[in-house]
Amino acid sequence: MKNIIIIAAITALLVSCSKKETQSTPNQTDSIKIIDSINAARTKINDSIKSKNHFKDFSGDHKFTHNLIKKSGSVNFQKTEGEKDHYKVLGDIKSGKDYVHIEGYMKVVSDKHMNFTGSVSQSISENENGKIDIRQGTKTFLSKDGGKTWRLQDMVNGSGFVDYIDIHF
Repeated sequence: MKNIIIIAAITALLVSCSKKETQSTPNQTDSIKIIDSINAARTKINDSIKSKNHFKDFSGDHKFTHNLIKKSGSVNFQKTEGEKDHYKVLGDIKSGKDYVHIEGYMKVVSDKHMNFTGSVSQSISENENGKIDIRQGTKTFLSKDGGKTWRLQDMVNGSGFVDYIDIHF
């Protein structure tokens, strides 16, 4: 009797452990299609959110001034692809031998602050007979008038004098 029970248990174990054929059911295929469509919709929404500005759009040409140069120049803000509140910046002020050149990237970080990464080079005849001064790295532009004028906060030039470099919107 014990042998019959043991044989029956072994047979049941072998039958339950036998390899079964796996079949793809239509329900599994439908689930995969649904998940893929949900992921595609989420990606589309995330991409649209990523590219929208949190702050006003600064794209375009704007007035660019320096307190020691009588003429004003212009600076162009060009929105970068896929980044919100990021701009490629390029501009010049020229008057005779005096000039200021700005080139780099600007990120708007608040209603009053923009972080500029790049270089601002200048040659002003009143400062050491036009010695070229270059400010590089990340600098802040600050607005105290509600976003109409943005002033470079690294105001002391290489000659030790204060410069007011402004972008007007």
